[in-house]
Amino acid sequence: MNEPLILHHYDGSPYAEKIRLMFGLTGARWSSLLCPVQPPRPSLDPLTGGYRRIPVAQLGADIFCDTALIAKELAVMLDCPALDPDAVDAEAAALMDYAQGKAFFAAIGAVPTPRLLVTMLGMFGPVGTVKFIKDRINLVKGSTVRAPQGEKARAVLNTLIDDLEARLETHQWVGGEQASVADFATFHPLWLHVSCSRRALDAGPKVKAWYQRVSEIGHGHREEIAKEQAFASARDRKPRPLPDSVADAPVPIGTEVQVAPADYGKVPVSGTLAALTDDRIVLTRDAWQFGTLHVHFPRNGYSLTAQS
Repeated sequence: MNEPLILHHYDGSPYAEKIRLMFGLTGARWSSLLCPVQPPRPSLDPLTGGYRRIPVAQLGADIFCDTALIAKELAVMLDCPALDPDAVDAEAAALMDYAQGKAFFAAIGAVPTPRLLVTMLGMFGPVGTVKFIKDRINLVKGSTVRAPQGEKARAVLNTLIDDLEARLETHQWVGGEQASVADFATFHPLWLHVSCSRRALDAGPKVKAWYQRVSEIGHGHREEIAKEQAFASARDRKPRPLPDSVADAPVPIGTEVQVAPADYGKVPVSGTLAALTDDRIVLTRDAWQFGTLHVHFPRNGYSLTAQS
């Protein structure tokens, strides 16, 4: 990777931790641009057009949304196929899906409310905690997911831990004999739970040893930058060449469209459909500060609609 990728994130973000560990696995150099925990995000919103989720990756005038797509980009940029979510076997993929779906939404609900409240007060203070709770309520408004609470959440999380223990009985890592995206995708909801509960993970010996090994991978070589540097990178570089689009695109290339997550955080990004592949949506956005930007989304899990 000739130019360090810029990761727009905040330190407590579990999905950002998933990506930071990828830098650690490869020993990569990367640029860190810290964002507020909730919108508005002045260093990021002008680049994405208002995409709600975090983290977001940037390489010049190309902006990459969603960690599944960022992982695919890193697999190529860092010459590490183990980071490609499509490269894992079926059993590991099932664990990843459960971890990033049901278990992720149970990770916080499994923490007793008083303990969780103390954690948030310590992180954000009283006013910040109220703002954070209001923002997260808005984030899931109209969503297709439901976060379990209490015993139901603990049961969901324990299912992940038990399945992971069984997997690790016969494998060194979730994906096989080497660390991969499967480990980081499975690790990050457990990391979130541990962070919120402020207690060691309650798990079997295989999972505990694995959790420690993943924790020790680190984050590679991180350099903090300011928004001016990210903005200059977007302004001074042209987007990379577009991929070939599928022949049967449901929306014609060149159409003004909106793209939004299909499950939660459904804040749409508007732009011109520049490319549509089997697994990717690329929008062109013309921003006065930067010129032409290409904003990339995965097709899976995202809606694409023509603007009327």
